[in-house]
Amino acid sequence: MAEPGHNNSFVLQSVGKTLYEVKPIPERTDRQSFIDGRDHIDLKYIVSEYHSITVAADDVLVEVKKTGICGSDVHYLLHGRIGDFVVEAPMVLGHESAGIVHKVGPKVKHLKAGDRVAIEPGQSCRTCHHCKKGRYNLCPDMKFAATPPYDGTLGRYYKVPADLAYLLPESMSFEDGAMIEPLAVGVHSIFTLAHTKPNQIVAVFGAGPVGLLCMAVARAVGARRVIAIDIAKTRLEFAKTYAATDIFSPPEKKDGESQVEYSRRSADLMRTQLNLEERGAEAVDVIIEATGAAVCVQTGVFLIKPEGTFVQVGMGASEVTFPIVSALVKEIIWRGSFRYGPGDYELAIALVAQGKIDLKPLVTHRYKFDEAVEAFEAMKAGKGKDGNGVIKAMIDGPE
Repeated sequence: MAEPGHNNSFVLQSVGKTLYEVKPIPERTDRQSFIDGRDHIDLKYIVSEYHSITVAADDVLVEVKKTGICGSDVHYLLHGRIGDFVVEAPMVLGHESAGIVHKVGPKVKHLKAGDRVAIEPGQSCRTCHHCKKGRYNLCPDMKFAATPPYDGTLGRYYKVPADLAYLLPESMSFEDGAMIEPLAVGVHSIFTLAHTKPNQIVAVFGAGPVGLLCMAVARAVGARRVIAIDIAKTRLEFAKTYAATDIFSPPEKKDGESQVEYSRRSADLMRTQLNLEERGAEAVDVIIEATGAAVCVQTGVFLIKPEGTFVQVGMGASEVTFPIVSALVKEIIWRGSFRYGPGDYELAIALVAQGKIDLKPLVTHRYKFDEAVEAFEAMKAGKGKDGNGVIKAMIDGPE
């Protein structure tokens, strides 16, 4: 049970093992802990006491009200690592959050206690080459929530520099605010990197949350056609009702067919079924690869028009077979997309506030803080206890 006044948090202890723990409120000291005896499978509750809260001059302490579960949270839970980021010590999960400003530092002027904010969960060093160039998402010293070794936002309180807490318009809910984090990934990919223009054709591989949000941003900035590609028919059906103008389900692989041959055939079949061209006005201008699957990367390269822009968003295998000759002779623009940068959060909020993107249909399952284990089980299974597929599971802050 959540303890009022404490920084109750949901902590990944090790692969597959979580517990509730009362973590220090940021900047608090004098910790005393004990286990209250609650033990459910791998779940325990640690309760602690702290004293004297202080907040740095330029920081705000946010009381978290909503947190969405990201695929990376589930991946850390199941595997304990993503690439070079390895969980070596207990870590609070969560990084898609919104809440109420609880306290502000003395130099903070644009926010006050009680303000509703979306949290940008990555704190860069602000002094390196990348930060000074305005590419702070590439900062080598980034402290990103729920990326080892840094704690995440799935607790009562989270502290951030004040410029990383974005005031929410009255028309937006806390759930909308929590969804701004993944939406900012879509903004970064579609708008900031791909420079998607009105009347273009965009193809998105993967109809999970990030892929769907990329589709939504593409429609919001004026793309004429937005094609959703996925192997799950239920996801494609949802994508068609949400933001996609067209959907495509890849064919079955033939016996003896190599992966690259299959990818080329899949791209050709997509053109035929959707009346796409290799060049010209009906060719695909922008590819967003949001799965990380090698076959999707290959299919995207074969599908894209010459001089088109390919943005890699999804993280999959560290190495894939890449059709480099096709990419070379087409002179495609290939961009990696990592999180988000300057202006992406502001634009994401503006698109929602102006009614150009509706985030509400994406939140399919909701849980109390003490039901976090159930929420993660639903994400792992791909469906909740109600039998319905999960797109985004949202967890309340501690009561």
